[in-house]
Amino acid sequence: MLSSPRSLSLLIVVVFAMVAPMAGLVAIQGQALAQSAHPLRTVTVRVNSVLAAETNEGVDPRLQSMGPRLQALFSYSTYRLVSDQAGQTQCGKMIAFQLPGGRILHVQPREVDGDMIVMEIILFQGPRPLMTTDLKLKNNGILIIGGPRYEQGMLIISIGASTGVPQIHSHQPPARATSEEAAPQD
Repeated sequence: MLSSPRSLSLLIVVVFAMVAPMAGLVAIQGQALAQSAHPLRTVTVRVNSVLAAETNEGVDPRLQSMGPRLQALFSYSTYRLVSDQAGQTQCGKMIAFQLPGGRILHVQPREVDGDMIVMEIILFQGPRPLMTTDLKLKNNGILIIGGPRYEQGMLIISIGASTGVPQIHSHQPPARATSEEAAPQD
């Protein structure tokens, strides 16, 4: 458990995922990696936004599977699901998710390498990028990002990716996939 999560401006925690340095990916721009010998694959991306706060309301019942992990990683008394979104895209195409607090998340799967999904993630606050990272996420893995302030607490963003049959049960409209890599509009 973290002793003082509020003192961190942005914390990335990987749960059931493997994040690998992607130095070679920086040198390969655009869709060159996705156009390798591997065929284009469809990737389902799920993004959950959770408000973590000190309001003594417990864990939202919709967070059944994630609740114990959140409680073990962060020291808040309340975890409330704010949004649950999912969408599909192909390797090489970016998908955008509208997050609470005017944030936008771009996820671009680059390729599928065995049971790993190579992807780029950019978190924006309006037009300004807050975080950019390249990683390998295990198929059906989850990346948890915590730290952006939201309402009376912290926004925790859970990003899952899968190449299997999609199970999209979102209450939000699906995210949009695009081949453009432009920054979000105001």
